Amino acid sequence: MQKQANLMLLIVTILWGSSYLFMKMGLDSLQEYNLIALRFGIAFLLAALFFPARIRKTNRTMLFYAFILGVILFLVFAFIMAGIQLTSTSNAAFLVSLTVIFVPLLSTLLLKRKPAAKLVIGVGLALLGVGLLTLNHQLAINLGDLFCMMGALMYAIHILVTEKFTKAVDSLTLGIGQLGFTAVLALVTSLIFEAPRMPQSYDEWLPVLALSILCSAIGFVVQAVAQQHTNSTNTGLIFSLEPVFAALFAFLVFGETLSAQGLLGAILVLIGVIYAQTKSGAPASERSSAEA
Repeated sequence: MQKQANLMLLIVTILWGSSYLFMKMGLDSLQEYNLIALRFGIAFLLAALFFPARIRKTNRTMLFYAFILGVILFLVFAFIMAGIQLTSTSNAAFLVSLTVIFVPLLSTLLLKRKPAAKLVIGVGLALLGVGLLTLNHQLAINLGDLFCMMGALMYAIHILVTEKFTKAVDSLTLGIGQLGFTAVLALVTSLIFEAPRMPQSYDEWLPVLALSILCSAIGFVVQAVAQQHTNSTNTGLIFSLEPVFAALFAFLVFGETLSAQGLLGAILVLIGVIYAQTKSGAPASERSSAEA
């Protein structure tokens, strides 16, 4: 059963790798918060449709926790959406994968413990990779790359808060609830700063439905099922491949390629992420519904 579970997680990772491509496509015609609202609104409706019994069990504590996670998740994707408009799809994916580095780093800082030597090495490799991936000749970081790193940091905060909240309430119900709050927050923001609208053509609907159904609703449900039959180490290693699939999709669809320096940086980021994941015990299995 573990082999089947790992295959399911690999499929989820491929879907999540494609999400950067679909976000880039969606932003060609829809505004940032409008796209976030549509993605998470449709995902929430689908998840609620498939798990109505869980929704009926919602209480005040669950709503409060879901709201907090929804706020954090909204910030995650607000940063990523802003970043992906100003940098390449490949850069965005590799930088967001720094979440796996930020999780144990934040845990160490919050608990005021001396970081493990292997965590320091993983962080060092990742930071060196980020420098090669993002710094230009003037040693300045592109604003889009910075936004993606902020998204990764918020992602890490989301994982840590989710870990705390799921000890008190049902994780699936919480995951569905946060999708709804994320959608509402994005819609309100869109109404204030944008002119939200529904997609008008096939080309506009394609990325929205792909993000909502494949990357969010299906990705979240399949992940939850698969992780019951495998361990966190396998999960972390498989999820670490996400930026590789994102770079592959970016090359196949947009023709994006990394420079020799960028490629070396991406490889170092990937090595650092995998090293921290397997050696420092980063809770990759808690990736959870942020990607949903």
